[in-house]
Amino acid sequence: MKKLFAPLCLSALALALAGCGKTPDAEEKTPLVKVRTEVIATAPLSINNELSGRIVAPRVAEVRARVAGVVLKRVYEEGSEVKQGDVLFLIDPAPFKADLDSALAALRKSEALALQARLQSERYAALIDSNAISAQEYDNARAQAQQAQADVAANKAAVQRARLNLGYATVTAPISGRIGRALVTEGALVGQGEVTPLARIQQLNPVHVDLTQSTRDLDNLRASFRAGELQQVGSNQARATLIRDNGSLYPLPGKLLFTDVNVDPSTGQVILRSEFPNPDNDLLPGSFVRVRLEQAFNQQGISVPQRAILRDSAGVAQVLLVEADNRIKQQPVQLGNAQNDRWIVNGGLKAGDRIVIEGLQHARAGEQVQIDDPALPLVQSTDR
Repeated sequence: MKKLFAPLCLSALALALAGCGKTPDAEEKTPLVKVRTEVIATAPLSINNELSGRIVAPRVAEVRARVAGVVLKRVYEEGSEVKQGDVLFLIDPAPFKADLDSALAALRKSEALALQARLQSERYAALIDSNAISAQEYDNARAQAQQAQADVAANKAAVQRARLNLGYATVTAPISGRIGRALVTEGALVGQGEVTPLARIQQLNPVHVDLTQSTRDLDNLRASFRAGELQQVGSNQARATLIRDNGSLYPLPGKLLFTDVNVDPSTGQVILRSEFPNPDNDLLPGSFVRVRLEQAFNQQGISVPQRAILRDSAGVAQVLLVEADNRIKQQPVQLGNAQNDRWIVNGGLKAGDRIVIEGLQHARAGEQVQIDDPALPLVQSTDR
Protein backbone atom coordinates (compact mmCIF):
# COMPACT_ATOMS: atom_id res chain seq x y z
CA MET A 1 0.00 0.00 0.00
CA LYS A 2 2.79 2.44 0.89
CA LYS A 3 4.55 1.54 -2.35
CA LEU A 4 1.53 2.62 -4.41
CA PHE A 5 0.94 5.89 -2.49
CA ALA A 6 4.48 7.23 -2.95
CA PRO A 7 4.39 7.38 -6.81
CA LEU A 8 1.02 9.15 -6.73
CA CYS A 9 2.32 11.87 -4.46
CA LEU A 10 5.32 12.41 -6.61
CA SER A 11 3.10 12.79 -9.71
CA ALA A 12 0.84 15.34 -8.04
CA LEU A 13 3.84 17.33 -6.86
CA ALA A 14 5.26 17.37 -10.35
CA LEU A 15 2.03 18.66 -11.84
CA ALA A 16 1.80 21.43 -9.25
CA LEU A 17 5.35 22.52 -9.93
CA ALA A 18 4.68 22.51 -13.66
CA GLY A 19 1.62 24.77 -13.19
CA CYS A 20 3.56 27.25 -11.09
CA GLY A 21 6.09 27.60 -13.81
CA LYS A 22 3.69 29.18 -16.45
CA THR A 23 4.57 32.73 -17.59
CA PRO A 24 2.06 35.66 -17.91
CA ASP A 25 2.34 35.50 -21.72
CA ALA A 26 0.68 32.13 -21.57
CA GLU A 27 -2.44 33.54 -19.91
CA GLU A 28 -5.39 34.14 -22.23
CA LYS A 29 -5.94 37.87 -22.91
CA THR A 30 -9.33 39.52 -22.30
CA PRO A 31 -10.87 40.32 -25.72
CA LEU A 32 -11.33 44.00 -26.60
CA VAL A 33 -14.81 45.49 -26.74
CA LYS A 34 -16.05 45.78 -30.30
CA VAL A 35 -17.67 49.08 -31.26
CA ARG A 36 -18.91 50.72 -34.40
CA THR A 37 -17.97 54.29 -35.09
CA GLU A 38 -18.74 57.23 -37.30
CA VAL A 39 -16.27 59.81 -38.55
CA ILE A 40 -17.51 63.36 -38.12
CA ALA A 41 -17.89 65.25 -41.40
CA THR A 42 -19.32 68.68 -42.04
CA ALA A 43 -22.33 69.06 -44.31
CA PRO A 44 -24.87 71.77 -45.12
CA LEU A 45 -27.57 71.70 -42.43
CA SER A 46 -30.75 73.66 -41.96
CA ILE A 47 -31.26 75.05 -38.46
CA ASN A 48 -34.80 74.29 -37.37
CA ASN A 49 -36.66 75.54 -34.33
CA GLU A 50 -39.79 73.88 -33.01
CA LEU A 51 -42.24 76.57 -31.95
CA SER A 52 -45.72 76.36 -30.52
CA GLY A 53 -48.73 78.31 -31.67
CA ARG A 54 -52.38 78.23 -32.65
CA ILE A 55 -54.20 78.01 -35.95
CA VAL A 56 -56.07 81.12 -37.03
CA ALA A 57 -58.25 81.81 -40.03
CA PRO A 58 -56.70 84.35 -42.42
CA ARG A 59 -60.09 86.00 -43.05
CA VAL A 60 -62.96 86.13 -40.60
CA ALA A 61 -66.24 87.93 -41.30
CA GLU A 62 -68.90 88.59 -38.71
CA VAL A 63 -72.24 88.57 -40.55
CA ARG A 64 -74.37 91.29 -38.95
CA ALA A 65 -77.76 92.86 -39.52
CA ARG A 66 -77.31 96.30 -41.09
CA VAL A 67 -80.98 97.30 -40.79
CA ALA A 68 -83.58 96.79 -38.09
CA GLY A 69 -86.23 94.19 -38.76
CA VAL A 70 -87.57 90.72 -38.10
CA VAL A 71 -85.75 87.67 -39.49
CA LEU A 72 -88.06 85.78 -41.83
CA LYS A 73 -85.81 82.90 -42.90
CA ARG A 74 -82.35 81.37 -42.60
CA VAL A 75 -81.38 80.35 -46.12
CA TYR A 76 -77.99 78.68 -45.68
CA GLU A 77 -77.10 75.32 -44.12
CA GLU A 78 -75.12 75.59 -40.93
CA GLY A 79 -71.52 74.41 -41.23
CA SER A 80 -71.52 74.53 -45.02
CA GLU A 81 -69.24 76.25 -47.51
CA VAL A 82 -70.61 79.54 -48.82
CA LYS A 83 -69.41 81.84 -51.56
CA GLN A 84 -69.24 85.59 -51.49
CA GLY A 85 -72.68 87.01 -52.31
CA ASP A 86 -74.69 83.92 -51.29
CA VAL A 87 -77.96 84.74 -49.51
CA LEU A 88 -77.82 83.85 -45.81
CA PHE A 89 -80.82 85.49 -44.11
CA LEU A 90 -84.01 87.26 -45.17
CA ILE A 91 -85.28 90.17 -43.07
CA ASP A 92 -88.87 91.39 -43.51
CA PRO A 93 -88.57 93.82 -46.46
CA ALA A 94 -92.05 95.43 -46.23
CA PRO A 95 -91.02 98.55 -44.23
CA PHE A 96 -88.09 99.19 -46.56
CA LYS A 97 -90.25 98.86 -49.67
CA ALA A 98 -92.60 101.43 -48.20
CA ASP A 99 -89.67 103.76 -47.47
CA LEU A 100 -88.46 103.36 -51.04
CA ASP A 101 -91.89 104.17 -52.48
CA SER A 102 -92.07 107.28 -50.28
CA ALA A 103 -88.63 108.40 -51.38
CA LEU A 104 -89.51 107.88 -55.05
CA ALA A 105 -92.67 109.97 -54.65
CA ALA A 106 -90.73 112.77 -52.98
CA LEU A 107 -88.21 112.65 -55.82
CA ARG A 108 -90.90 112.97 -58.49
CA LYS A 109 -92.44 115.92 -56.64
CA SER A 110 -89.10 117.69 -56.36
CA GLU A 111 -88.38 117.08 -60.03
CA ALA A 112 -91.72 118.70 -60.95
CA LEU A 113 -90.97 121.73 -58.79
CA ALA A 114 -87.51 121.95 -60.30
CA LEU A 115 -88.98 121.96 -63.79
CA GLN A 116 -91.38 124.77 -62.86
CA ALA A 117 -88.60 126.82 -61.30
CA ARG A 118 -86.34 126.33 -64.29
CA LEU A 119 -88.99 127.41 -66.79
CA GLN A 120 -89.80 130.52 -64.74
CA SER A 121 -86.11 131.39 -64.56
CA GLU A 122 -85.82 131.07 -68.34
CA ARG A 123 -88.84 133.38 -68.90
CA TYR A 124 -87.43 135.98 -66.52
CA ALA A 125 -84.14 135.83 -68.38
CA ALA A 126 -85.92 136.96 -71.58
CA LEU A 127 -87.76 139.77 -69.75
CA ILE A 128 -84.81 141.21 -67.88
CA ASP A 129 -83.26 142.47 -71.13
CA SER A 130 -86.33 144.63 -71.88
CA ASN A 131 -86.56 145.86 -68.29
CA ALA A 132 -90.02 144.23 -67.98
CA ILE A 133 -89.09 142.87 -64.55
CA SER A 134 -86.73 144.04 -61.90
CA ALA A 135 -83.33 142.51 -61.31
CA GLN A 136 -84.53 141.40 -57.87
CA GLU A 137 -87.34 139.32 -59.36
CA TYR A 138 -84.91 137.70 -61.80
CA ASP A 139 -82.44 136.87 -59.04
CA ASN A 140 -85.22 135.31 -56.96
CA ALA A 141 -86.30 133.13 -59.90
CA ARG A 142 -82.75 131.90 -60.46
CA ALA A 143 -82.32 131.11 -56.77
CA GLN A 144 -85.57 129.16 -56.67
CA ALA A 145 -84.45 127.11 -59.70
CA GLN A 146 -81.16 126.24 -58.06
CA GLN A 147 -82.89 125.39 -54.79
CA ALA A 148 -85.26 123.09 -56.66
CA GLN A 149 -82.30 121.30 -58.26
CA ALA A 150 -80.77 120.83 -54.81
CA ASP A 151 -84.03 119.32 -53.57
CA VAL A 152 -83.95 116.88 -56.48
CA ALA A 153 -80.40 115.84 -55.58
CA ALA A 154 -81.37 115.34 -51.92
CA ASN A 155 -84.36 113.21 -52.87
CA LYS A 156 -82.23 111.13 -55.22
CA ALA A 157 -79.89 110.41 -52.28
CA ALA A 158 -82.92 109.46 -50.17
CA VAL A 159 -84.05 107.03 -52.87
CA GLN A 160 -80.56 105.52 -53.01
CA ARG A 161 -80.56 105.12 -49.22
CA ALA A 162 -83.98 103.47 -49.32
CA ARG A 163 -82.79 101.06 -52.00
CA LEU A 164 -79.72 100.21 -49.89
CA ASN A 165 -81.86 99.48 -46.84
CA LEU A 166 -84.11 97.29 -48.94
CA GLY A 167 -81.05 95.44 -50.21
CA TYR A 168 -79.73 95.04 -46.66
CA ALA A 169 -82.91 93.15 -45.81
CA THR A 170 -81.37 90.33 -47.86
CA VAL A 171 -78.24 89.40 -45.88
CA THR A 172 -75.47 87.97 -48.09
CA ALA A 173 -72.05 86.48 -47.41
CA PRO A 174 -69.30 89.13 -47.42
CA ILE A 175 -66.54 86.54 -48.08
CA SER A 176 -66.25 82.93 -49.17
CA GLY A 177 -65.53 80.32 -46.53
CA ARG A 178 -67.01 77.96 -43.94
CA ILE A 179 -70.01 79.39 -42.10
CA GLY A 180 -70.85 78.33 -38.57
CA ARG A 181 -74.07 78.03 -36.63
CA ALA A 182 -76.76 80.70 -36.84
CA LEU A 183 -76.75 83.12 -33.91
CA VAL A 184 -80.42 84.06 -34.39
CA THR A 185 -83.57 82.21 -35.36
CA GLU A 186 -86.61 83.10 -37.44
CA GLY A 187 -88.78 85.72 -35.77
CA ALA A 188 -85.88 87.43 -33.98
CA LEU A 189 -85.79 91.23 -34.02
CA VAL A 190 -82.34 92.28 -35.15
CA GLY A 191 -80.55 95.57 -35.62
CA GLN A 192 -82.83 97.46 -33.22
CA GLY A 193 -80.50 100.04 -31.68
CA GLU A 194 -77.36 97.95 -32.31
CA VAL A 195 -75.70 95.88 -35.01
CA THR A 196 -76.80 92.30 -34.34
CA PRO A 197 -74.40 89.41 -35.20
CA LEU A 198 -76.12 86.72 -37.24
CA ALA A 199 -73.35 84.23 -38.10
CA ARG A 200 -69.60 83.92 -38.61
CA ILE A 201 -67.69 82.98 -41.76
CA GLN A 202 -64.06 81.82 -41.68
CA GLN A 203 -61.75 81.20 -44.59
CA LEU A 204 -59.99 77.88 -43.97
CA ASN A 205 -57.83 77.32 -47.05
CA PRO A 206 -55.10 78.26 -46.49
CA VAL A 207 -54.81 78.77 -42.73
CA HIS A 208 -52.33 80.76 -40.67
CA VAL A 209 -50.42 79.50 -37.66
CA ASP A 210 -49.26 82.23 -35.28
CA LEU A 211 -46.12 81.06 -33.49
CA THR A 212 -44.25 82.56 -30.54
CA GLN A 213 -40.47 82.75 -30.15
CA SER A 214 -38.44 84.35 -27.40
CA THR A 215 -36.41 87.45 -28.18
CA ARG A 216 -33.35 85.70 -26.72
CA ASP A 217 -33.47 83.02 -29.41
CA LEU A 218 -33.93 85.64 -32.11
CA ASP A 219 -30.99 87.66 -30.76
CA ASN A 220 -28.79 84.54 -30.80
CA LEU A 221 -29.77 83.88 -34.41
CA ARG A 222 -29.01 87.47 -35.42
CA ALA A 223 -25.61 87.29 -33.70
CA SER A 224 -24.80 84.10 -35.63
CA PHE A 225 -25.86 85.79 -38.87
CA ARG A 226 -23.60 88.78 -38.23
CA ALA A 227 -20.67 86.54 -37.30
CA GLY A 228 -21.06 84.58 -40.52
CA GLU A 229 -21.65 81.30 -38.68
CA LEU A 230 -25.14 80.90 -40.15
CA GLN A 231 -26.91 82.07 -43.27
CA GLN A 232 -30.38 83.51 -43.02
CA VAL A 233 -33.27 81.90 -44.84
CA GLY A 234 -35.61 84.34 -46.58
CA SER A 235 -39.13 84.59 -45.18
CA ASN A 236 -40.72 83.41 -48.40
CA GLN A 237 -38.26 80.49 -48.65
CA ALA A 238 -38.34 79.22 -45.06
CA ARG A 239 -39.95 75.79 -44.90
CA ALA A 240 -42.36 74.90 -42.13
CA THR A 241 -43.60 71.50 -40.95
CA LEU A 242 -46.71 71.33 -38.80
CA ILE A 243 -46.85 68.89 -35.87
CA ARG A 244 -50.35 68.21 -34.61
CA ASP A 245 -51.26 67.97 -30.94
CA ASN A 246 -51.15 64.14 -31.15
CA GLY A 247 -47.57 64.22 -32.46
CA SER A 248 -48.33 63.32 -36.08
CA LEU A 249 -46.89 65.34 -38.97
CA TYR A 250 -49.18 67.27 -41.28
CA PRO A 251 -48.45 66.00 -44.82
CA LEU A 252 -48.52 69.37 -46.60
CA PRO A 253 -45.56 71.75 -46.13
CA GLY A 254 -46.02 75.37 -45.17
CA LYS A 255 -43.98 78.56 -45.30
CA LEU A 256 -43.09 81.49 -43.07
CA LEU A 257 -44.90 84.70 -43.98
CA PHE A 258 -43.38 87.29 -41.65
CA THR A 259 -42.01 88.04 -38.19
CA ASP A 260 -43.83 90.68 -36.19
CA VAL A 261 -41.92 93.82 -35.22
CA ASN A 262 -43.53 94.13 -31.78
CA VAL A 263 -42.53 92.26 -28.63
CA ASP A 264 -45.17 91.20 -26.13
CA PRO A 265 -44.08 93.01 -22.94
CA SER A 266 -45.70 90.40 -20.69
CA THR A 267 -43.91 87.38 -22.20
CA GLY A 268 -40.89 88.80 -24.05
CA GLN A 269 -41.87 86.93 -27.19
CA VAL A 270 -42.60 87.87 -30.79
CA ILE A 271 -45.17 86.49 -33.21
CA LEU A 272 -44.12 84.59 -36.33
CA ARG A 273 -46.89 83.88 -38.83
CA SER A 274 -46.73 80.81 -41.06
CA GLU A 275 -49.16 79.58 -43.70
CA PHE A 276 -50.31 76.05 -44.52
CA PRO A 277 -52.61 74.75 -47.28
CA ASN A 278 -55.80 73.20 -45.92
CA PRO A 279 -57.74 71.73 -48.86
CA ASP A 280 -59.65 69.20 -46.74
CA ASN A 281 -60.30 71.53 -43.80
CA ASP A 282 -58.32 69.24 -41.49
CA LEU A 283 -56.80 72.23 -39.67
CA LEU A 284 -59.35 74.10 -37.57
CA PRO A 285 -58.89 77.58 -36.08
CA GLY A 286 -58.04 77.62 -32.41
CA SER A 287 -56.19 74.28 -32.45
CA PHE A 288 -52.88 74.13 -30.58
CA VAL A 289 -50.03 72.89 -32.78
CA ARG A 290 -46.26 72.96 -33.05
CA VAL A 291 -44.33 73.97 -36.14
CA ARG A 292 -40.78 72.97 -37.07
CA LEU A 293 -39.51 76.12 -38.74
CA GLU A 294 -36.37 76.45 -40.83
CA GLN A 295 -34.80 79.77 -39.81
CA ALA A 296 -31.12 79.46 -40.74
CA PHE A 297 -28.62 77.47 -42.80
CA ASN A 298 -25.15 76.24 -41.76
CA GLN A 299 -22.81 75.34 -44.60
CA GLN A 300 -20.38 73.57 -42.22
CA GLY A 301 -22.85 71.86 -39.91
CA ILE A 302 -22.08 68.84 -37.72
CA SER A 303 -24.63 66.25 -36.63
CA VAL A 304 -24.43 62.92 -34.80
CA PRO A 305 -26.87 60.02 -34.43
CA GLN A 306 -29.14 60.37 -31.43
CA ARG A 307 -28.09 56.95 -30.15
CA ALA A 308 -24.48 58.21 -29.85
CA ILE A 309 -25.39 60.70 -27.11
CA LEU A 310 -24.85 59.85 -23.45
CA ARG A 311 -25.63 62.03 -20.45
CA ASP A 312 -23.84 62.15 -17.14
CA SER A 313 -25.47 62.53 -13.73
CA ALA A 314 -25.70 66.28 -14.23
CA GLY A 315 -27.46 65.86 -17.58
CA VAL A 316 -24.49 67.05 -19.66
CA ALA A 317 -24.51 65.56 -23.16
CA GLN A 318 -21.42 63.50 -24.05
CA VAL A 319 -20.10 61.28 -26.80
CA LEU A 320 -17.45 58.57 -26.67
CA LEU A 321 -14.51 59.80 -28.72
CA VAL A 322 -12.09 57.24 -30.19
CA GLU A 323 -8.54 58.59 -30.05
CA ALA A 324 -5.59 57.63 -32.25
CA ASP A 325 -4.64 54.58 -30.17
CA ASN A 326 -8.24 53.34 -30.14
CA ARG A 327 -8.71 54.50 -26.56
CA ILE A 328 -12.06 55.88 -25.46
CA LYS A 329 -12.43 59.43 -24.24
CA GLN A 330 -15.59 61.07 -22.94
CA GLN A 331 -16.21 64.28 -24.86
CA PRO A 332 -18.87 66.82 -23.72
CA VAL A 333 -20.84 68.36 -26.60
CA GLN A 334 -23.28 71.23 -27.00
CA LEU A 335 -26.41 70.09 -28.76
CA GLY A 336 -28.78 72.07 -30.90
CA ASN A 337 -32.08 70.83 -32.26
CA ALA A 338 -32.91 67.31 -33.36
CA GLN A 339 -33.48 66.57 -37.03
CA ASN A 340 -35.01 63.20 -37.78
CA ASP A 341 -32.78 60.70 -35.91
CA ARG A 342 -29.76 63.02 -35.47
CA TRP A 343 -28.71 65.81 -33.13
CA ILE A 344 -27.14 69.00 -34.46
CA VAL A 345 -23.90 69.67 -32.57
CA ASN A 346 -23.06 73.30 -31.86
CA GLY A 347 -19.76 72.63 -30.09
CA GLY A 348 -17.38 69.98 -28.82
CA LEU A 349 -16.66 68.13 -32.07
CA LYS A 350 -14.77 68.87 -35.26
CA ALA A 351 -14.47 67.29 -38.66
CA GLY A 352 -12.40 64.10 -38.58
CA ASP A 353 -13.29 63.07 -35.04
CA ARG A 354 -14.40 59.46 -34.65
CA ILE A 355 -17.22 58.71 -32.22
CA VAL A 356 -18.81 55.49 -31.03
CA ILE A 357 -22.33 54.88 -32.30
CA GLU A 358 -22.80 51.21 -31.30
CA GLY A 359 -21.43 49.35 -28.30
CA LEU A 360 -21.56 52.34 -25.96
CA GLN A 361 -22.84 50.25 -23.05
CA HIS A 362 -19.62 48.19 -22.94
CA ALA A 363 -17.01 50.84 -23.82
CA ARG A 364 -15.26 52.56 -20.91
CA ALA A 365 -13.28 55.78 -20.83
CA GLY A 366 -9.52 55.13 -20.94
CA GLU A 367 -9.85 51.60 -22.31
CA GLN A 368 -9.00 50.42 -25.78
CA VAL A 369 -11.66 49.12 -28.13
CA GLN A 370 -11.79 47.17 -31.36
CA ILE A 371 -13.38 49.08 -34.24
CA ASP A 372 -15.87 46.86 -36.03
CA ASP A 373 -17.02 49.17 -38.82
CA PRO A 374 -18.23 47.40 -42.00
CA ALA A 375 -16.12 49.65 -44.21
CA LEU A 376 -12.95 49.32 -42.13
CA PRO A 377 -10.69 46.36 -41.30
CA LEU A 378 -10.75 45.18 -37.72
CA VAL A 379 -7.94 46.80 -35.74
CA GLN A 380 -6.69 44.69 -32.83
CA SER A 381 -4.31 46.45 -30.49
CA THR A 382 -1.83 44.47 -28.41
CA ASP A 383 -1.34 47.26 -25.91
CA ARG A 384 -3.36 46.57 -22.80
